Amino acid sequence: MNDFDRLCKEFEQMDVLSYSELLTERSQRIIPALAKITQDGESGIEIFFTFILGAIAADNRLAEEEYELLYPMLRLFFGDNINYETAKKSFRQMKPEHKLLKNITDEMVDVLGLLSKDLKKDIVLVCMLICAVDGKISLKEKNWIRQLIR
Repeated sequence: MNDFDRLCKEFEQMDVLSYSELLTERSQRIIPALAKITQDGESGIEIFFTFILGAIAADNRLAEEEYELLYPMLRLFFGDNINYETAKKSFRQMKPEHKLLKNITDEMVDVLGLLSKDLKKDIVLVCMLICAVDGKISLKEKNWIRQLIR
């Protein structure tokens, strides 16, 4: 088993408290660092949210655990009218073979290329956490994460 697979297993087995603490800690480091590198006025939160959306869409489904965890951020971007069913429909439209997800992933890889090794590692780790929130990082999710690591 390589380090990637071992880390996936660890995240899949992580308890809720540890998961939340790690996600919060990394997010608090990532957002300000992303804000510093923006060149076109896009905020660090918007860039970070793109990574979150990509992680959710990687397996073409929105688990209820993902929705509950991310609801505050989803509400911030989509307004008070976002509910679980509406969010699920939106994510179903982002099929992995669809150009929208591919374009988002390409943009994400470009952004990662601009970042320090530590910040890139933190972002990939958060993406892995998001993918693992339902207790399983699927093969589709693993393949998507590997694209970010390259």
